[in-house]
Amino acid sequence: MATAGEKIFAGSRIRDLRARNGQSQQGLATALGLSASYLNQIENDQRPLTPGILLKLCTLFGVEPTWFSDSGDIQRMQVLREILGDPLFSAMPSPRQVQEAVRGAPWLCDQFVALYRAFRALQEERGQAGAATPAPQPGTGSYDAVGDWVQAERNYFDEIDRAAEGLYESTRLDEGGPAEMLGRYLRDRHDIRIVTDAALDSQGVMWRLDRRARRLAVTGGVPPESTAFWLAQVIGRLDYGQVLARPVRRSGLGSADARALATVGMSNYFAGALLLPYERFRRAARQTRHDLDLLQRQFGVSFEQVCHRLSTMQRPGAEGIPFYFIKTDIAGNVLKSYSATRFSRARFGGLCAQWNVFECFSAPGKLHVQMSRTTDDAVYISVARTVGHSPVSYFDRPRLVAIVLGCAVSHAPELVYSAGLDLRDDRMVIPIGPGCRACIRTDCRHRAIPATGFGIDAGSEERGVVPYHMVVP
Repeated sequence: MATAGEKIFAGSRIRDLRARNGQSQQGLATALGLSASYLNQIENDQRPLTPGILLKLCTLFGVEPTWFSDSGDIQRMQVLREILGDPLFSAMPSPRQVQEAVRGAPWLCDQFVALYRAFRALQEERGQAGAATPAPQPGTGSYDAVGDWVQAERNYFDEIDRAAEGLYESTRLDEGGPAEMLGRYLRDRHDIRIVTDAALDSQGVMWRLDRRARRLAVTGGVPPESTAFWLAQVIGRLDYGQVLARPVRRSGLGSADARALATVGMSNYFAGALLLPYERFRRAARQTRHDLDLLQRQFGVSFEQVCHRLSTMQRPGAEGIPFYFIKTDIAGNVLKSYSATRFSRARFGGLCAQWNVFECFSAPGKLHVQMSRTTDDAVYISVARTVGHSPVSYFDRPRLVAIVLGCAVSHAPELVYSAGLDLRDDRMVIPIGPGCRACIRTDCRHRAIPATGFGIDAGSEERGVVPYHMVVP
């Protein structure tokens, strides 16, 4: 929701809602009590949304005010700023020019980002072949294309979500442990036996389905919540293949690799929605004030599964808190990233060193709570914790990753993690950025490299913590 005095320009989002509902501009103008010319100005971002019009739109389309937030625009502007800082380009446009480009031609901006990604992917390919090219940037190609698609869908897929919820209720999965109940479902419906195969782990395989032999082998030595998630994935593939395929067909993803990754993503989405059915989970989250540990125990799932599911609660008319969710390893590589807020992490560089995610690895298993302010002056509250299993032998090297879940500080009263925090004390708020390359803070003591688009002054008669000053052009 916009803060007091903040102007909301949401033309593209209004046009999108109108098109989804098959409504003409004149028809929507009449429903809102406006002239067609006034609505046309709003849809072309020549006029901002007033609070009254915003309320009418929410009532008419059954969405929350956050639907009209500028989170997508903020994320596009940050990505464009990172890209245009590449030495490939001769000059950095002003923030206003970037903002006008994003608001006026969002589709064209998205295509520009896709083109740049393809360029970086080509650099990686040539670099591997030994060509003299600049150092490649991580996270390009099909993987990012799928992430952008999921982000554009607000990390919510209604048909899959409702199908999983319906299966949960019809089979009464709440009457026993999730792994036990899902195993019984596979035996009763498909006559599939579930066996443990210790050799799978050495092959890097979690489960293997042999349809002809009606046998599902799962790796051993894992917690029951992992087994339950794998069984839910298998059920999705067996019984809801067409439901999982439809969003992928509509996605517009160009490559076969991207569509294959998206199909895996939909299988994972189904599994999470089956273990944590939408309405039951939404009510429980509210009742517990989003206490992640209590929700884990109540539904018999993992910390990561709870956090990821909270980031998907965007059913129109029944939205949960808009969270962002990020999964990263100790080197700062982002493994998953979704945001229902305006929060945006770096796409072509490293993460901010002041973020609480990096504290997690020094104290594995401990929950870290942080209030932070981004460069666009938005304040968030986030929790972070490492997840991973204990080694099974001296030679085992288990993977340790960190999960971050956050939301706007305006939702802090709805979170148990705000207990003991002085939300009014600005000293509690840590300034963070999207990564040094895109961060516009000129006074950060933790800066690793200069920001793009700034000049460098290293000839002054003083020496700071950072050996140069960034100069605004």
